Amino acid sequence: MAASPKVSSLSVRGGVFKDINAEDEDQQPTVIESLCMNCYENGSTRLLLTKIPFFKEIIISSFTCPHCNWTNTEIQSAGRIQEQGVLYTLQVKTKEDMNREVVKSDSASTRIPQLDFEIPAFTQNGSLSTIEGLLDRAVAGLEQDQPIRKATDPVVAEKIEEFIQRFKKLKEVEEEFTLIIDDSSGNSFIENPFAPEKDMALTVTHYKRTPEHNAALGIEPGSDLDTMRNEVLVFNTNCPECNAPANTNMKLVQIQHFKEVIIMATNCDSCRHRTNEVKSGGATEELGTRITLHLTDPSDMSRDLLKSETCSVLIPELEFELGMAALGGKFTTLEGLLKDIKDLIVSKKPFMCGDSSTADRAEKLELFGQKIDKIIAGEMDVHIILDDPAGNSYLQNVYAPDPDPEMKIEKYTRTFEQNEDLGLNDMKTEGYAEK
Repeated sequence: MAASPKVSSLSVRGGVFKDINAEDEDQQPTVIESLCMNCYENGSTRLLLTKIPFFKEIIISSFTCPHCNWTNTEIQSAGRIQEQGVLYTLQVKTKEDMNREVVKSDSASTRIPQLDFEIPAFTQNGSLSTIEGLLDRAVAGLEQDQPIRKATDPVVAEKIEEFIQRFKKLKEVEEEFTLIIDDSSGNSFIENPFAPEKDMALTVTHYKRTPEHNAALGIEPGSDLDTMRNEVLVFNTNCPECNAPANTNMKLVQIQHFKEVIIMATNCDSCRHRTNEVKSGGATEELGTRITLHLTDPSDMSRDLLKSETCSVLIPELEFELGMAALGGKFTTLEGLLKDIKDLIVSKKPFMCGDSSTADRAEKLELFGQKIDKIIAGEMDVHIILDDPAGNSYLQNVYAPDPDPEMKIEKYTRTFEQNEDLGLNDMKTEGYAEK
């Protein structure tokens, strides 16, 4: 195969860099001296950037060797790999259909179901041709080794000859047939001669690539945001308790009717310490959020809850407030949050060590724990308030998309002190490059 150099938006003509533009009516092919891969002498490659109507820009490359007369023509997309793959299905009914322009990239497969014929992806270079030219190229590929087959395996050669004759009859369009071009890169094209009107014989379907498609195209895993949402990322850290090497798992999760969050979990094999934390996947909201829920039924305990690291928790009936720095970020249920609060205040007994240990204080903490148990059991009529000045906390609305009669969501303007706690007062978002 002749060497066809890869090109960018600049080409070389006479040693001078020149912008190539598909809109340039006076544009001439760019000629580059390149090596012939057939005889290893120098030949010439002509490059032309052109635009296909109702499609995109492509680069046509044509190589000619004056020494061995080897020629080679191929096309390359002048753009990037598209966001989605494309599947063209054409019902060829008339001879006029054979004149339709076809752009077939090297990542495209071609099928004709009536002949049970397929050209797999990455087995041919890209080409700019017509449907008739596409069939001629397929026939030429089948005929290439026929003389050798007839001498070495006449039976196989005879069957292939019969197949070639069936292929040649397709060019006469005596019967309708279906042409399918499937390109995972999205850079192939079949002309619609009726454009911009709809072509009733042509169906164009865009689809999401599979990981196998991405691997074949050389797209690195994780470059697709949807792929990242479905993967658990693992990175090396140190245990916060014993400082031994540990693994932290991280996943991007979309919370329904809210936003994306990042869930992080660390497990230490040395000391068995386990932590989990939730961080907002977005920016600080313009307004703070205060969510008030009136607990009326034990089923409220199963509501999903996202408490960001900037959220305070209040229970007015218990005269209780948990500051924004406590517990960190959590994605749990309302019951899980109350149990974490009880564990923090009662079970770990942060005020029951040394000189802080008094009988009166211990009794109050035990009473507080009992009240939390009653709330979880649905035996106390209380309100739970999530106050997040960053606006990144969430409490499930079980009536969604209708309003929840027991839940009140308020948006408010942050105070200077709250902005100071969030580090927003000293944050410069405009003109930060100015001295």
